[in-house]
Amino acid sequence: MTAAGGSGPSKGAVVRGSWLVNSTADGVTGPVTFRLHDREWDLLPGVFAPTYCVSTGFFTESIPFPVGGSFLEVGCGAGVTAVTAGARGCRSVTATDISEAAVRNTALNAARHGLLDRIELHRGDMFDGLGPEERFDLIFWNSPFIDPGAEDGPGARPVRDERRAQLRRAVFDPGYRAHGRYLSGARARLTATGRLLLGFSDLGDHDSLRRLAADAGYRISVLRTSRDLAPGVDYQLLELLPDDTCAR
Repeated sequence: MTAAGGSGPSKGAVVRGSWLVNSTADGVTGPVTFRLHDREWDLLPGVFAPTYCVSTGFFTESIPFPVGGSFLEVGCGAGVTAVTAGARGCRSVTATDISEAAVRNTALNAARHGLLDRIELHRGDMFDGLGPEERFDLIFWNSPFIDPGAEDGPGARPVRDERRAQLRRAVFDPGYRAHGRYLSGARARLTATGRLLLGFSDLGDHDSLRRLAADAGYRISVLRTSRDLAPGVDYQLLELLPDDTCAR
């Protein structure tokens, strides 16, 4: 898969993603703190690092948080976006991540900023762990938009370093299987007027994303792009809008 659609993964995207995984794994070997949006944050080993990638800062700044409403972040990582949602007036915030380290990291940052009582945390894949009746006014996922192709396909060498394995899940989505689960499961988790957002990039496979969105009954709208914020990549805040013309 390529950024523009095609028969294989973008080599540049895979190289960039691998650099991010290795830089974070090698550079964050113990708990550290960093500064973003005029706040101090904790960062644990094995958690996607906003210090090596501007996407977290860009998306957090760009999301139209529902003041007085409910917010769900899938893949909360260090918790910057979820904690900011609470600080900016969301009535309730829920954050999920498949990584135990990420859930602990989000709890640390929620406590650091006095918002632990407003943020509910679940460890699980996508919407796992949520109550059957829980609905949200806004759902967001800063997705692992790079498909590594054969690098993570059948016969690929397993990643034995657990920290690197966790970081790969935050950067790479083989076959866009996780994207498919997000799009197919989100509708049942939205309120009647709820909004579904996705953090994406021009390094992602837009053709595959459009097909998955159409299968789930959505069309894609671009809310904001990062433009020249980061050399070589344009981050894109996307909204998935219900489209009755799409195939179910």
